[in-house]
Amino acid sequence: MIPYKDDNPTASPPIVTVGFIILNIAVFLLQISSRQGMQITYAYGAIPQSLLTFESHQPVHPAFTIFSSMFMHGGLFHLGGNMLYLWIFGNNIEDRLGHLRFVIFYLFCGMCAAYSHALSNPHSTVPMIGASGAVSGILGAYMLLFPRANIHTLIFLGFFITTVKIPALIVIGFWAFLQFLNGMISSGLPNAGGVAWFAHLGGFLVGMLTIKIWVPQAARRRW
Repeated sequence: MIPYKDDNPTASPPIVTVGFIILNIAVFLLQISSRQGMQITYAYGAIPQSLLTFESHQPVHPAFTIFSSMFMHGGLFHLGGNMLYLWIFGNNIEDRLGHLRFVIFYLFCGMCAAYSHALSNPHSTVPMIGASGAVSGILGAYMLLFPRANIHTLIFLGFFITTVKIPALIVIGFWAFLQFLNGMISSGLPNAGGVAWFAHLGGFLVGMLTIKIWVPQAARRRW
């Protein structure tokens, strides 16, 4: 099940959403064009142990890596998946919050996601990178604000592919369930790695639980 667009028009152009997408792509191109890709990841990725102790051998303060890591990705599919979800769901949250609030909300969700991962793996020295935590916050906000919005979704039935419209509550709710399930499975495996499931969950919950605080008073009167 892969969403690719929604039926939820906006009143203002998604300037920040597009800007974030361009920035993520630009950073990824710099990563893959460098011969020191792994060194860059360890230099600017968010390392759980460093985030909790503030002790690090990285060239920048661990607090900075919370934000630098949000714009780095481990591969084309990692980048593409995050940017697809940001494009589908980010414009409506930006429209509801306004450009500046959306920037702060996005970074706030990413920060909370980084610490959710760090607290679940406090001794890990493996860097976390990706926009997934911040984008997860947007998904949580979208599900709460627009649960009935129709999401155009690709459904794979063996060798056949069809498209259906599914309410956001179901699409995002199913996504959140998978994050929780995978997080529980990975927590029981001593050498599990690769995906920061608890960063996704942390960002999602923070976005869903705090979005009404971020919405301006004028926008709240539309509810």
